Amino acid sequence: MAKAVFHKNQKVWVESVGAWANIDRIVPIWAKGFDEPVRVTYDVGLGREFHAHELKPEDQAGDDEAEGGDGWRLMRAKNKWQQEGDCAHHPFPGTYPVVVTDAADWGGWRTPGAEYDRDPNKMERQARLIASAPKLQAIARDLIALVAELPEDAPPAVAELARRAAAIERYVQEVPAAAIVPERDSDAA
Repeated sequence: MAKAVFHKNQKVWVESVGAWANIDRIVPIWAKGFDEPVRVTYDVGLGREFHAHELKPEDQAGDDEAEGGDGWRLMRAKNKWQQEGDCAHHPFPGTYPVVVTDAADWGGWRTPGAEYDRDPNKMERQARLIASAPKLQAIARDLIALVAELPEDAPPAVAELARRAAAIERYVQEVPAAAIVPERDSDAA
């Protein structure tokens, strides 16, 4: 059975046309005797419907890994708590951001519905920031390595940035110590 790979209003690259487009409509193809669509195509307003393999999402997971992204990516999930008409003020009506940190498309960050509805632009920014964190970490590591290579040649401002980046990197890599729980002496009672 076919599942939709993209969602309505998602920005995609149409390879055969060489242009960006937004998904205007998801078109499921049904067959008699099946409970789910057998194929899904996408209307992007370019004169014909496209299959998922002809489109590429704005945030490519493969590009992320090449740039130190660890495959973290921003996906969109269907908004189950509101109808699309009730959330027309959202940046992507009918959906909310999900940052996926696992190759199996699960695990990661999601926002509570009420919090997203309160400030959708803030949540969208947080999702992009979290999805970009591995790339930013790779840049910080490169900066640290660059300054460590020739510390005397680094301008003071760059050396200070590298010092701050190293402090953050230590914090991220630090494994918290297990909480020490005092043992109860059963004889003391």
